[in-house]
Amino acid sequence: MLIDDFEFIPLFKRELGHLKEELLAFRDEKDLWRVQGELKNSAGNLALHLNGNLNHYVGATIGKTGYVRERDKEFSEKNIPREELLRMTGETERMLADVIGKLSDEDLLRPYPTSSFGEGTKIAYVLVQLFGHFNYHLGQVNSLRRSMQA
Repeated sequence: MLIDDFEFIPLFKRELGHLKEELLAFRDEKDLWRVQGELKNSAGNLALHLNGNLNHYVGATIGKTGYVRERDKEFSEKNIPREELLRMTGETERMLADVIGKLSDEDLLRPYPTSSFGEGTKIAYVLVQLFGHFNYHLGQVNSLRRSMQA
């Protein structure tokens, strides 16, 4: 019931689709790696961060995928081709569908396996928090693109 009510998979799929659309909407691929104004991270680095975040907190921690996060690289790597960012995002989408698709209502109400979100925080709450985090940074990507193409 919970898993159906929250529809986590379609929500994440929709927003990952928006990230792909944003990455494709940059007219000049080089702009993916530029910063502008008060935003200190490029759209490319934000895409790396969003993929790394979900692969760590959902894939590795909940799904035991074996993903090893290198968070510093999410912000230091540059000039990764747009197609590679799109490929990574597609892989993240498939991972989320696989991991979340295997969760039962009972699983969603279990404590998250680590104390990263506070001791005893339920998996369902963590997924909501990750969704909010994703949208916050997706908005930054959109803002960067719009400001560069104004």
